[in-house]
Amino acid sequence: MNEARNLPYVFGLIPRTVHEVILVDGHSVDDTVTVARELWPDVRVVVQSRIGKGNALACGFAAAAGDIIAMIDADGSADPSEIPAFVMALVNGADFAKGTRSGEGGGSEDLTRMRHVGNRVLSTLFNACYKTDYTDLCYGYNVFWRRHLSILDLDSTTPMSDDGDGRLWGDGFEIETLIHIRIAKSGLKVTEVPSFERSRIHGVSNLNAFSDGMRVIRTILTERRTRNPAITATVPEPVV
Repeated sequence: MNEARNLPYVFGLIPRTVHEVILVDGHSVDDTVTVARELWPDVRVVVQSRIGKGNALACGFAAAAGDIIAMIDADGSADPSEIPAFVMALVNGADFAKGTRSGEGGGSEDLTRMRHVGNRVLSTLFNACYKTDYTDLCYGYNVFWRRHLSILDLDSTTPMSDDGDGRLWGDGFEIETLIHIRIAKSGLKVTEVPSFERSRIHGVSNLNAFSDGMRVIRTILTERRTRNPAITATVPEPVV
């Protein structure tokens, strides 16, 4: 949404070997769509059905036609030239390649001290609840096989309601946590891939460390008590 000034940098780093580029437009009022089409004439533009980052990702996922889906923020923080490293993790046997700003090759220009501590606390809570060992829960750079979309069970078609802010469960910044929970519940193989996060180039982030952190905690605790029907339908029963 309104990322026209950042797109030349982001699109300039996308490997030209990718199958397609999908731009999910959050009803931008600047030249985001025009600039995207100038930079990448074959770009597929999808207008999100509701509001929020989670809904935007769900709409992009539903439109994807390639075998592999890469989630890339349009603010310049995630480096699209790292995509091949994530793809290699999948080719080597992973079902889901999860970006991490920790470890050799990882890092961040944008992670404040408060957000760093909050991320560690949330990662620890997540790992305790879902028996994982993730080092960086709240990083949104992820790449996965499209065939696992049903496990995520994300709604991209329900129109925005008139109640509250119009968002459904998972439509906000808690989307990455929701995705990681459903992947963890499914038992799919996850590989962490080191990634370096840059600072946003232009504009101001809509992220609120406190309120969005609380949404993440709510997601971790709520999803722990539920069973995702898509997982039951997708994972085959063992042969006896």
